[in-house]
Amino acid sequence: MKFRIKHITRYEYAEPVSLCQNLARLTPLTNEHQTRQSCSFTISPAPSYLGEHKDYYGNLVTRFDIPEQHKVLEVSVTSEVLVLEKPQSLLFSFDVAWEQVRDEIARGLTADMLFAKEFTYASKFIELLPSLKEYALLSFKPNRPLLDATRHLMHRIFTEFQYDPAFTTLSTPLQTVIEHKRGVCQDFAHLAIGCLRSIGLAARYVSGYIETLPPEGQEKLEGADASHAWFAVYLPGSGWMEFDPTNDIVPGSQHIRLAMGRDYFDVTPLKGVLFGGGSNVLTVSVDVARV
Repeated sequence: MKFRIKHITRYEYAEPVSLCQNLARLTPLTNEHQTRQSCSFTISPAPSYLGEHKDYYGNLVTRFDIPEQHKVLEVSVTSEVLVLEKPQSLLFSFDVAWEQVRDEIARGLTADMLFAKEFTYASKFIELLPSLKEYALLSFKPNRPLLDATRHLMHRIFTEFQYDPAFTTLSTPLQTVIEHKRGVCQDFAHLAIGCLRSIGLAARYVSGYIETLPPEGQEKLEGADASHAWFAVYLPGSGWMEFDPTNDIVPGSQHIRLAMGRDYFDVTPLKGVLFGGGSNVLTVSVDVARV
């Protein structure tokens, strides 16, 4: 399946910005799930410097500097991605008990295992709370296969938590999400990752997009799509298996991967520093269309 994604980020500032330096993680990944065929940036005002590098987790980061005064910043990224028909469900046939996976990761005898071990610790947005372990163990019964238990955890989050975009912000603690059982895709991914890490498993955050289809007989609205987030758990010998708790599905041909990290902090689509600006209004428009 081939997709064209257009992602527009626009900041309107109350006061002039005299200088800004930015990092954008808006270039889709090329990995075992997909191939990036093209990606282009249009930035206004035009930057004086534009470059790119890969970060520690393999994400492509675009850096740009704008030294001229401005009150509006717009970053438009157009990408084409071929999502490969590679059903992750095949990995379930290699499933093993979650305690065995936990113990293998703890020993960390290979380079892959040592890297996975880094995803067992707390991170900026994911504190390893006792309530997370308690919630996780309702799915992770003794000797239950890892992927089967993770799928069960995903389903519980989907059924027990309410999607509510008005309830949380980036600063909302994970404990608040647990207590009120409300949040958005980012919160549900953080919740699942925290549960898995709390029992010694390796889990990472995945940012990207998901194709949405309009109701039958209606046209798809421009800008109606949005960024999405889900999580992946590590299975030794097979790699990272992805789960989408917001939609209660194992990601397939409609999920497009943008970046991966410990949590949202590692994959923020656009962040930076600026001088001036005062308050600002942020608008984001995303379109995901089949080519």
